[in-house]
Formats: sequence, structure tokens, C-alpha cells
Amino acid sequence: MTRLPASPSTLARRSFLGLGLGLGTGAALALAACGSAGTVATGAGGSTGTLKWGWALPTSWDPVFSSAGWDVHVLSLVYAGLTKLDEKGAAVPALATGWTYAADGTSVTFTLRPGATFSDGSPLDAAAVKKSLDRGRTDPKSLVAPQLVHVKEVAAPDAATVVLHLTQPDYQLPNLLAGKTGLVVNPKAFETDAAGIATRPAGAGPFTLTSYTLNTKAVLRRNPSYWDAAHIKLENLEVYPLPDAATVVGGLQSGQFDVAQIPGSQVEAAKAAGLEVQEIPSLVVAVLDVNTTKAPFDNPDVVEALKYAIDRDALVKTQLFGHGEVNYQPFPKGYVGYDPGSEDLFRYDPDKARALLAKAGHPDGVELTLTTSAAQGLPEQLQAQLKAVGIRATIEVVPAAQATQIVYIQHSKALFTDQFAGRDSAAQAFQVLFGEQGLMNPGRTTPPELKAAVEKVSRTPLDSPDYPKALQAATAVAVRTMPNVFLYSVPRLLARRRSISEIPAFTVVQRFEGVTAS
Repeated sequence: MTRLPASPSTLARRSFLGLGLGLGTGAALALAACGSAGTVATGAGGSTGTLKWGWALPTSWDPVFSSAGWDVHVLSLVYAGLTKLDEKGAAVPALATGWTYAADGTSVTFTLRPGATFSDGSPLDAAAVKKSLDRGRTDPKSLVAPQLVHVKEVAAPDAATVVLHLTQPDYQLPNLLAGKTGLVVNPKAFETDAAGIATRPAGAGPFTLTSYTLNTKAVLRRNPSYWDAAHIKLENLEVYPLPDAATVVGGLQSGQFDVAQIPGSQVEAAKAAGLEVQEIPSLVVAVLDVNTTKAPFDNPDVVEALKYAIDRDALVKTQLFGHGEVNYQPFPKGYVGYDPGSEDLFRYDPDKARALLAKAGHPDGVELTLTTSAAQGLPEQLQAQLKAVGIRATIEVVPAAQATQIVYIQHSKALFTDQFAGRDSAAQAFQVLFGEQGLMNPGRTTPPELKAAVEKVSRTPLDSPDYPKALQAATAVAVRTMPNVFLYSVPRLLARRRSISEIPAFTVVQRFEGVTAS
């Protein structure tokens, strides 16, 4: 669900999550206001050119039902929120020109930009924002509702003012609303054909979707009514699934893509081929999800042994070709939530791992199953490392398209390799990883000290000097009390043709303001 778009199999997994779209593979959907796909045209404000992006297509174009954290990158092309995140991940104005919290933190008032419209020309006023947010928090099948649990009521006292009344102080909302949770959907669309939004997004983002072929291609055109249209220089943007590592450089050379995510193994090949390569810090972290209701992980000493048994430095060298950093926590170095005190918390110590196994009653080692959706690479290296301390791991491959159902819905596996893509709000990230209903917490337990630490994070204003301390304290508690085994941070490696200008280095959500294609 949160995996990088690294292979066709990953995309197939997303396709499963997007069931109900009503289109067969290969079926193309031409949308209203359709332009000539893939052509170079000159638009308003001097915009020109087409950028072909090898990335991933979303599980759904409806942010309320999108089921992959990674979808936010593409959804942010066609939707806008009250806020967005800057390059460092801090909330800044977007559809709202600003916001103000009540003195006690139990309400926050947003002021909307005058004259804002959806891409179809409908007014984007406070009433529309209220309906969109209310849909996200009250629809019985909403996947963003858990993020809005502290919102008691959304009010629209006038056309330019939106007030969120809260059940308790929650200063995470400006960050939270920058992501899928806050992307504003045109009420006209969900009041007439809500199901249709899965393939026909109705937003106010920098682009509009003009045609869509499921699992194959999305064609977008610049939205001249976008509130920040002056900074959108591309007239057309096409999004494609990413090919496998062996063909991505060739795809860039041939012009199949202009920009694409590449694995570390292809960096030198891309440079040798004359491509520009950017290494952008991201929130993505490789992780092993551990189900503590399953043996042998129902014994905390086995979980701790697992953490000490892994040589993360070797993983970074082999799996990322050195393009990444060892990590023992959910946030990368440089992010406000990164806890310096946990930097070397579970440094590779095979003797300690063996001692912990013996303490757990496994002096001769233990057998377990390592579940994955791709056997080669990381699972094989982990298997070899674990064998060295007496953990005999059998690799079990589940179909990528069924992995979410098996691992995160049925909770039927003990150990699974995954990647966490990060979230716009730190508290949201904690909820997903460690919350009792958190997707990546298959054991469904959260210690009370962690709940209290996250509560303190939500109650601390983002601009308070106490905020970094509160967030880092929560991180410290999480990595010491939860079973998740964090492995390494994964940067966003983008290769691009020289005809494309430099891509902005946004840590959380990739954006394209100022990018040109010649």
C-alpha cells in the first residue's frame, strides 16, 4: 500500500485496491474538456510543452477512497487543498490565504482566496469546502475519516470563511489538510455521480485529467483557473506506470518518459546515458511490519533479536547502491520528528541477537516466515543475515495484488517487507504506523505511553518551540515500544532528459511548479 512504484507487480497491487472503477484494463476514458493528448501546445501565461512522468497511477482518483499513501503525488496534480506543504514539509497557504487558531486550540478558521473556482468553473467557496470535508469525515466507507476524528463540525459562516470546530486541540490540521485528507472535491461531482470520481477527478488543482487508460496512462492539461497557475509552466503532463529497473533508462533515452523514478542500481547507467539525476530527500522508509499476535513474535525478546540481527549498512550498500541512509525510526535525518537519541538504537549486533533468542527460549535458533511480494533482492539478503544469528527464515511470496488484503486486512502474516511513504502530518504517520487501527500495525495494540506522547504532539502548536521536542519524544517512545523494524530511508531518485528543467525538491509530495519542457 505504501510501497514505491518500483515494478509492474506493485502497480498490479494497486489495481486490486482500485477495484470498482468500472473499467477493464486497457479501456480508455475520454473526459470532458479533453485536449489532444501528448501534444505540445502553448497555453495561457506562456506555458508550453509536455512532460511524460514514469511514476505510478493512483488506486482511485477520489481522495476519499484512495487506498495508497503514494497516490497523493498524482492526486495533487488535479486537486488542491486549503494548504500545501513547502519543500521542507511545512504547511503553507494554498486555497486558503491563511488560518488562525482559537486561543484554546479547539477551533481553526481558514480564509479562502477570493474568486477561486473548480476546474469546471464552479465556485470554490466555503460551502463547497464544508461539503467536501464533511464527505471525507462522514462517508461510511471513507478512508480519510480516521484522520478527521478530532473535527466536531465544519462551519461556513460566509463564502470566504471555513471554521473547523474540534473536540480537542489539534494543531496538526494545517499539515493534515495538505494531503489526501484535505484535497477539496467538487460537490457537484459527488452529489450527482460519486462513484464516477474514481476515474473522473473533480478538483481545482494545477492540472485537469483529460483522458485516462486504467493502469496504462493518464493525460492531464494545465488548469488555467488554478489559484497558482502563474507558476505552472507545463501545458501537458502525462503519467505512466514505471517500468522495471532493467528498462527504465532505455525508456528515458527513447523519450517514452521525460522524468522517471529510478532505483539506485540505475543511477550510474542513467548518468552514462546523458540523463540528469536528482536525489531528493523523501519520507520513504523501508520497514518490516511485525505482527505480535503471531509466533514467534508474541515474545518481545524475539522481536528485539530481529532488530539487532539486521546489518542495515549492508542493506543500503546492496539494495540502494549507497543512495540512502540507515534508519531506525520512521522519519529521515533533517525532519523535525527525527530523534537524535535513537540514531544507533539497534545497531547490528549478532551476538546480542543470539543472546536474546536464547533468553526467549530459542538457544538453537528459531524458524519463521518472511512474507513479501517480491522474493528477489531485500528478502534474500535479509534471509541470509538472519540465518547468521540462527533465525531460519522461509521466504513466502504473495501476489502483489493480494498483499494488502492478506497482510493488512486479514492480518494473517507474521512478518512482511514493506515501505512506508510518510504522511503530510506527523500525527497521521503515527496513526498509520502505530495506532490501534493503524494500517501498518497488524498487532493492533498501542502502549498507553505512546498514545499519550502522540496526544501531546497534536496538542502542541506547530510553531511552538516545544513542538520538535514533543514530536521527537513520541518518536523515541514509538521505536522502543513498537515492533516495526525500520531499515533505511529511501531518497527519491529522479532521472530526467535534459529537455526538462530541474525538478523541485519537495520532501513529501512531488510538485512541478516552475518546471519547463523544451
